[in-house]
Amino acid sequence: MACISGTMRLVSKLVAATLGGIVSASVFAGECRQTAYLTFDTGNMAHAQFIADTLRQRNIRATFFLSNTPTYRGDHALDESWRDYWQQRVSEGHVMGNHTWSHYFARQDDNDGRLRVVDRSGKTHHLSRSQWCAELSRVEQQFNKLTGKRLRAMWRAPGGRTTQQSLRWAAQCGYPVHIGWDDAGYVGDDASSERVSNETLLANALKNISNGDIVLMHLGIWSRKTPAAPILPQLLDGLARRGFCFDQMTAGKR
Repeated sequence: MACISGTMRLVSKLVAATLGGIVSASVFAGECRQTAYLTFDTGNMAHAQFIADTLRQRNIRATFFLSNTPTYRGDHALDESWRDYWQQRVSEGHVMGNHTWSHYFARQDDNDGRLRVVDRSGKTHHLSRSQWCAELSRVEQQFNKLTGKRLRAMWRAPGGRTTQQSLRWAAQCGYPVHIGWDDAGYVGDDASSERVSNETLLANALKNISNGDIVLMHLGIWSRKTPAAPILPQLLDGLARRGFCFDQMTAGKR
């Protein structure tokens, strides 16, 4: 997930600059001279509560992108068992976007008009427009069932991987805004802990995140043996000392 195209990076910057100011920024230390947009994808949810507590303690509101991913508890992130968690995040004022139901990775637009995707096991699927729309609408419906609220009209493709067709179909199905992330904002919490330590991830993020960057982390990651979520308090405090405040992505109220 470390890769992001130059085009996606540019779009991310433009979306942040254009839409970010709609929601008031949160700052907990010093003067707000720069803005970072905190976003979290579901992942395995192992650190979901820690992250939520960290944000609440600092009065920071973020953007969550929801997918029905398997969790460390043996259930799924949008199961009834997570109702209280999502209701609490809504009550705290966090923004929710769509990350697709099955977390398929888009590969390419097929000649027969379907979309080629790959699941977590590496198996290939070929989706029609209606099937792709269902990937988005199922998240919307379940979120509404759990919280009584709707998602914002924005989505993030798993792995940031999009095709012309996936973007076009998503827009036609109610999600016209795709939110990526910025190179510097990719914290790397899904990178191998044998290859890069938490200390290195933190140092790189504090050094490289700049004004307007969209920051990406997860609520839990299977692949990293040493979780990176514990660096979040230091990251937020360090950015605040640099004059950052924290804002939400938004595609308008629905």
